[in-house]
Amino acid sequence: MPDLPKPLPPPRRPDGKPVRPEDLEVIFPRSIVEQEFSQERYVDIPGELRETYLELGRPTPLLRARRLEEKLGTPARIYYKYEGAMPTGSHKINTAAAQAYYNALEGVERLTTETGAGQWGSALSLAAALYGLKLRVYMVRVSYEQKPYRRVLMETYGAEVVPSPSRLTEAGRRILEEDPSNPGSLGIAISEAVEDAASDPNAKYSLGSVLNHVLLHQTIIGEEALMQMRAIDMQPDYIVGCVGGGSNYAGLAYPFMREKLKGKLEAKFIAAEPRAVPSMTRGKVAYDYGDSAGLTPLIKMYTIGHRYIPPPIHAGGLRYHGLAPTLTVLVEERLVEPRAYLQTEVFNAAVMFARAEGIVPAPESAHAVKAVIDLALEAKKKGEERTILFNLSGHGLLDLKGYEDYLAGIMVNAEPEAIDLSYLPRIKG
Repeated sequence: MPDLPKPLPPPRRPDGKPVRPEDLEVIFPRSIVEQEFSQERYVDIPGELRETYLELGRPTPLLRARRLEEKLGTPARIYYKYEGAMPTGSHKINTAAAQAYYNALEGVERLTTETGAGQWGSALSLAAALYGLKLRVYMVRVSYEQKPYRRVLMETYGAEVVPSPSRLTEAGRRILEEDPSNPGSLGIAISEAVEDAASDPNAKYSLGSVLNHVLLHQTIIGEEALMQMRAIDMQPDYIVGCVGGGSNYAGLAYPFMREKLKGKLEAKFIAAEPRAVPSMTRGKVAYDYGDSAGLTPLIKMYTIGHRYIPPPIHAGGLRYHGLAPTLTVLVEERLVEPRAYLQTEVFNAAVMFARAEGIVPAPESAHAVKAVIDLALEAKKKGEERTILFNLSGHGLLDLKGYEDYLAGIMVNAEPEAIDLSYLPRIKG
């Protein structure tokens, strides 16, 4: 926050007035709200939480993709931070553990949340179990049906998993009345989870991306990577990641961006998103709701509109209509370059990576892999050495339906023909 090139526009209420910290305490514990509004450059990690991170497998490895380099015939050096080494298979446990810890510390009994592909839901399910909390997960219906073993994993950890939209909330019932076959979206699932938490004095809501406190927790990835790169006397020329709401990309990139803004690093930052949900490449910067029902505060972000229902692509974690406000500023200022890809070219890159390196990337992470391969081939064409660092934010061992569709040649690409933003609220600032 203190290193951003311009001030972050504050979240606002529907009447246009800035949101106060106490407004958010209905759904978040006070310590999380304090982090959300913090302007501190560093926030200490409590000792107990540090121990949890160590027990879960941090620091995660920094690996070099030598076989992929050889396969591409590129002079580029490709390194990746492998967050799939964590127990639930992705980076999401970094903030899940932190949020569960702070909620438990303040006496919260139950959490609610949403999940797309199920990686966030799986991580919070484990974190809730570790800290003795109950959890209800609203899982986007299309992912609930595509990825049944994510549901099984969450239930194994003790969570209740509900396909969204559901009949448990007013927001869900209203959507199902209008469209009984609605495939769901992260925006709808957020609405349900927020409504659920707000109606129960013993519950709080937990979010897996977008907001400042979530991105803060994830920067443990980049802080580790900074030290790991220094240990091998390397500096990245490109820093790459996939983007839905922005948490895994910010987690790797923000510590390096801090160094760039201080003039200590010359690097380019590439953010990859699906062409099916093109918030950075085709959206606009505007105040918009974080959820479909308009229950959340308005935040200024790149958005394709909170009513947008994304196509049922396999990268469920990237099916979100908006972008983290801090990342929005960096894209606006052209400090981060967005690129968008179709899911067939993404899975093609993922298969190439798997056959070279042995790790099957999550469909979300495969967007980063596609961008990295493009950069490596550019280096080959130009005959230049470059060091590429990317976040392999999760493995795809519970996402094999997508690979099955790709390998069978039945995978379908999708992207919106037009994006309607005429209904967005008109908020100045």
